[in-house]
Amino acid sequence: MRRQRLIALILLGGLLAGVGALLYAGHALAAPQPAVIGPPPPDLRAEVVEIPSASGSRLRGWLCRVPGSRGVVILMHGVRANRLSMVRRARLFRDHGYSVLLFDFQAHGESPGAHITFGALESRDARAALDLVHRELPGQPVAAIGSSLGGAATVLADPPLDLDALVLESVYPTVEEATQERLRIYLGPLGPPLAPLLLAQLEPRLGISPSALRPIDRISRVRCPVFVISGTADDRTTPAQTKALFAKAPDPKQLWLVPGAAHVDLDRFAGAEYERRVLEFLAEALRPGKAGIAQPQAPPA
Repeated sequence: MRRQRLIALILLGGLLAGVGALLYAGHALAAPQPAVIGPPPPDLRAEVVEIPSASGSRLRGWLCRVPGSRGVVILMHGVRANRLSMVRRARLFRDHGYSVLLFDFQAHGESPGAHITFGALESRDARAALDLVHRELPGQPVAAIGSSLGGAATVLADPPLDLDALVLESVYPTVEEATQERLRIYLGPLGPPLAPLLLAQLEPRLGISPSALRPIDRISRVRCPVFVISGTADDRTTPAQTKALFAKAPDPKQLWLVPGAAHVDLDRFAGAEYERRVLEFLAEALRPGKAGIAQPQAPPA
C-alpha cells in the first residue's frame, strides 16, 4: 500500500508539474516583447511615425519616402521581433525606388500591448499601417511583405487588405499545426498530443478562438498577386504546410521553397537570390499600367 501511494504521489506530482509547465509556456509565448529601438538609421532618411490602431495600441514605426516612388512596401516583422529585423529589406527596397514603411506590431518593440495574439490583434495593426500609407502616399501601389507573424496578420485581416502585391514568408497555415510543430521540436513525439492543453489557453487568456487563427482558411480572399516563400528545412512551418497554404491562395501566385533554409530570416539566408526573386515579383505586380495602379514617376538616381 505504501509503495502504491508513493507511486500515485509521484504520478500526481509529475502531472501537476506538467500542467504548470504548460501554463507557464502559454504565458511566456504571449508575453509582450518590448525593446528600445532608437532613431532610424541615417541612410534610410526615414521619419518617425505613430499609428493609432484598432488593436488598442499606438504603433511606432519609420516611413521612408522616396520622391517619384515606384510604389510602397510595408514590412511586417515576425513574432517576438521588431522593425529592426526589417532594416535590411528596407534598404533594399528604398535603393530600388520604393517608399517603405516598417513598424512594430502591438506588444512588440516600442508599440505597447498586453499580449502577443499570433495574428489576431496584429491583423488590425496591419490595416492601420495600410491606412497610414494610403493617407500619406495616396495613389501609390502598395505591397506588403510579412514574415511569420507578419504574414499571418496580413492574411487574417477582415475584411481583406486592399493591396496590390503580397509576399508571405514562413507563415503557419493553422495555429493548431504551429503549436504541434513547436511542441514536437522541444518534446519529441510526446509534444503534439499536448497541443490541445496549450490551445485551450487561447480563449481564457487572450479571448481568441483557435478558429480565428487559420490563415489557410482566409488566404483565398486575397485579391492581389501572392508570393509564398518558406524553407525546405523549416521544422516550424514545414514544406508540406507551406504547399497547403499556397494551394489555397488565388491566382496569380508563386511558390519558392528556399533550399536548406529553416525558420529564419530568409532575406539574410538566401541573400542575392531572395533579392532577385522578390524584386522581380514586385516589379511585375506593381508595374505601371496595371489595372487600379497609379502611374509612378521615374525613381531617383
